Amino acid sequence: MKIIVLGAGAWGTALAVSAGSNPLAEHDVTLWARDARQVLAMQAQRENARYLAGIPLPPTLRVSSLSLAEPKPLNQLMAGADLVIVATPMAGLRAMLTSLATCRVPVAWLCKGFEAATSETFGLLAHEIQAQVAPDLIAGVLSGPSFALEVARGQPTALVAASAHLAVRDALVAAFHSPTMRVYANDDLVGVEVGGAVKNVLAIATGLCDGLHLGLNARAALITRGLAEMTRLGLALGARSDTFMGLSGLGDLVLTATGDLSRNRQVGLALARGQSLQQAVASLGHVAEGVYSARTVVQRAQTVGVEMPIAEAVVALLDGQMRPDEAVATLMGRDPANELA
Repeated sequence: MKIIVLGAGAWGTALAVSAGSNPLAEHDVTLWARDARQVLAMQAQRENARYLAGIPLPPTLRVSSLSLAEPKPLNQLMAGADLVIVATPMAGLRAMLTSLATCRVPVAWLCKGFEAATSETFGLLAHEIQAQVAPDLIAGVLSGPSFALEVARGQPTALVAASAHLAVRDALVAAFHSPTMRVYANDDLVGVEVGGAVKNVLAIATGLCDGLHLGLNARAALITRGLAEMTRLGLALGARSDTFMGLSGLGDLVLTATGDLSRNRQVGLALARGQSLQQAVASLGHVAEGVYSARTVVQRAQTVGVEMPIAEAVVALLDGQMRPDEAVATLMGRDPANELA
């Protein structure tokens, strides 16, 4: 099948490499990047040195920087495509979906988070953005516990293809299911997106916990109570509870909260060392979505009457309203409560 991946960051590149290396399929894969200089470098070096240094691009993988602003080059890029993957950060999703509004093949995004709130919106999930700017798209999300580097290396991974449309789920399975990657279908798009968004915020909290050397008991408690917060928000937004016990809920939370390849976890570790938020983010060189979506997660929860004390503590920490030790004291000082309430 012909697959177009729009966005040559670490995750977009990793999926393009994975699909292009599948020994059981002969996919025709094109990786698109906005930066023409980056494309020239990838073509010459046959690797994405900026985001995935040392990972060779498959010989058949094409890279392109055709302009998406004009219909002719966009149509040229999309000609004959069977699946389009949007691999932009959350901040770039609205513009990309707008440019794809008339696309007639399955589209799936990879980003995890809530769009920043504005005077007109309260912070939207990706499928809500799509409903606004490209309502006719047949679309969904590819999510789950996955570090780009491990996917690019061909290490075993399991992902979730979520959409209300069977055609999208089937296309994602056909594109990425391989000897090293299992892709499970799910029609609970809301649950999968909430899990992907909230786990980034909770990973910052867990990084802080570990950076302060609070112990494994504290880490286990934080992850478990964080899962409860995630589930409460998801149910309030229309998700199914069982989704949060799956790959895009518990699975992605455990990976992002405990794995040192997690950028959001690294932010928490850096804050625990006494770095400022600006220093922590600058040291990453990549986007840490939890930094940008934490406040929106809390705002969205407030609109539906859901209490999220861990996420609220992360926001206070990121805003400089609390020190790391104060955030921990605030959480530990909460009144006793029924665990399942």
